[in-house]
Amino acid sequence: MPDSQALYPLCFAPIYKHKVWGGDALSRHLGRALPTSDTGDGVGESWELVDLAQTSASGGGGGAERSAVANGPLAGKSLSELIAEHGRAILGDLPLTDAGGFPLLLKYLDASGNLSVQVHPSPEYAANHADAFLKSEAWYIVDREPGAVIYKGMKPGVTPNDLRKALEQNTDDAVVPLMETVPVEPGDCHYLPSGTCHALGEGILVAEVQTPSDTTFRVYDWGRVGRELHIEQALACIHFGPSQGADYEPGDVVTVDGCTTTTLVRCGFFQIDNHQATAGYTDLVQPRQPRLWMWLSGQGVFSGPEPIAIEAGSTWLLPAAMPPCTVQAETDAVWLEITFPQAHGGVLA
Repeated sequence: MPDSQALYPLCFAPIYKHKVWGGDALSRHLGRALPTSDTGDGVGESWELVDLAQTSASGGGGGAERSAVANGPLAGKSLSELIAEHGRAILGDLPLTDAGGFPLLLKYLDASGNLSVQVHPSPEYAANHADAFLKSEAWYIVDREPGAVIYKGMKPGVTPNDLRKALEQNTDDAVVPLMETVPVEPGDCHYLPSGTCHALGEGILVAEVQTPSDTTFRVYDWGRVGRELHIEQALACIHFGPSQGADYEPGDVVTVDGCTTTTLVRCGFFQIDNHQATAGYTDLVQPRQPRLWMWLSGQGVFSGPEPIAIEAGSTWLLPAAMPPCTVQAETDAVWLEITFPQAHGGVLA
């Protein structure tokens, strides 16, 4: 097995997905040079870290999607190749998925228009359908237009029959009143367990942390035509009744030496911590287990034999056996750190 001393903070190249509801927020907020589309659709999704052998035709396009390293001697290597070659030096004690892939998927979503009202398979549905996979996710609000909202779960008392009748009418006036409408602000974080009927409203840029599934059942598409709906599958999956998951906000808050860390979500699949550091903040990084960073704003640098610059919008995997290094915020900076409860004795739930 290759020497773990060769490992270092790994930055990944984004994989862009054009969507009918996409826009240019990744260019405006993160300075990205975005590809254009023959259809005129904007970039709706940037897959930042992914290791999927197969995606859905309506989501990822139907093929495999595997992130590739963008920096250093391992540039061009896919995440799956890294795991095959370095094994536990990358993963520590972290288990892979049943399909042998990395157990999380990180994205940015740019909702220039409303995303479809949708649901991901419930645990019961996934257990009985081999081609359906759980997708529990969290949205961190990077930016939003004034008045922007998300739709998160069904209102108390709404029944499957109520929703079916509203979907037969196929209008905003019929469907939207059945859902919980939640105003959002930058820095908010919302946890959406699989089975939660939801939609990302227009004018919102989010960082998304999710389990590695691309199974989505569209319920309602805001009057758009030409995109498949999956009403029967969705009705079999949607959770009706009280909310399944809390937002875990404000969570634990700790301030040490110029960095305030807030735990946003802690569930059986992942933990998300928000770090807000002032310029000059320095910390020793000793992963021991894999850590994922989504660097949202500001600049930083990893120390080492060759310093590694950290730019706003970059996404990183810190391998479990990576030699210790320091990270310094060269300006005020904000980043999300995603870790794995199961790597610390927790259980996937």
